[in-house]
Amino acid sequence: MTSRQCKLLPLHLMMLLTATSTAFQVPSKSILHPHTKQQRQTTTLFSTPPPESPSIPNPLTIIAKSQPSTRPPTDPMVGEDAATFDWSNEKWGKLGSADWLTFLAAVGTILTAVAITWIIPSTGYSDDFLHALNGVTGGNPHLITLAYGIIFPLVHSGLASARPYGEKIVGARMWRVIFAFPSLCLAFSWITYFISHCHDGYTFWDLRGNEAVHTIAWITNFLSFFFLYPTVFNLKEVAAVDQPKIHLWETGIIRITRHPQAVGQTMWSAAHLAMVGTTFTALTMALLVAHHAFACWNGDRRLYDEHGQDFLEIKKRTSVLPFAAILDGRQVLPDDYYKELLRAPYLVIAIGTLGAYVAHPFMQAGSALSMNAGYVEGGIFNGLF
Repeated sequence: MTSRQCKLLPLHLMMLLTATSTAFQVPSKSILHPHTKQQRQTTTLFSTPPPESPSIPNPLTIIAKSQPSTRPPTDPMVGEDAATFDWSNEKWGKLGSADWLTFLAAVGTILTAVAITWIIPSTGYSDDFLHALNGVTGGNPHLITLAYGIIFPLVHSGLASARPYGEKIVGARMWRVIFAFPSLCLAFSWITYFISHCHDGYTFWDLRGNEAVHTIAWITNFLSFFFLYPTVFNLKEVAAVDQPKIHLWETGIIRITRHPQAVGQTMWSAAHLAMVGTTFTALTMALLVAHHAFACWNGDRRLYDEHGQDFLEIKKRTSVLPFAAILDGRQVLPDDYYKELLRAPYLVIAIGTLGAYVAHPFMQAGSALSMNAGYVEGGIFNGLF
């Protein structure tokens, strides 16, 4: 089967304002005249030194070591400062320590496991899973994406909700692996299927050639990732190198919306649908947004179960709808709010998003390869079952 490639959105935009400002003044100091042994005074350029201008910190310095903002008195001060980072505390470490070498080993291990047990047709089971869906749905792409849109939330949100019980049995780190592995497998399958079938069904519009729509979608998609991935606030927890926690974030993007992933997914879906207006794409985007809408309720429930009254204090001053709490006065932004956003995790998001855009042709090629590899029955565990 020849897969039609879907040119998903460009994403371009870099933001970092660099400026330094200091008052220029020749310092007044005593110098000893070499011949008269008398002291002379150099003078300043101004008879009365002007007041110093507040300097704007170097963004690279702030990224290397996060600086706290000047928190307004309305802040509950019960949650965590989001996305903090200090370069001086980071090190490669030894394998087995809670450092970056262990992180890379952990990520490499789980991605290798996903590739062998799920992605590669001869050893994995993604082709078997899709083959089963094809059999149940009669090969209808709309019904298949609907099946993905039901199964993925059940697994992903179901395992997240079962976390308090699972962690008591196997521990927080092992439960993170149990949660992440099937989520990664299903996400891979759904993404590759979407890329290969996004033009299926009835086409209401196709604006890929419209430069204005293309640019708006590009910018929207780029910005969506700053909402979509608050998990990079602590990458080591994602890989279970640090003990995973249910964090109660209070600053940064949380001031704009309490559920940034839902907002980011809505932006991402709207941008993709604006470019490719097919019934298949519309259904897939609706399923993604619906899952994240449910996650708003489920996320609040889990945060309350974990943090109780502290969560309710933050809930009073935040909103799900972006900027709503700011506009109605419940949330007050610090004067130096930029310090809460000019942090290393957001830079990682920017670089990763641009990298994903550059990698789009490879993603499309990989999706085509995956879809065209054919069905190889069974996999690596055949001998065990």
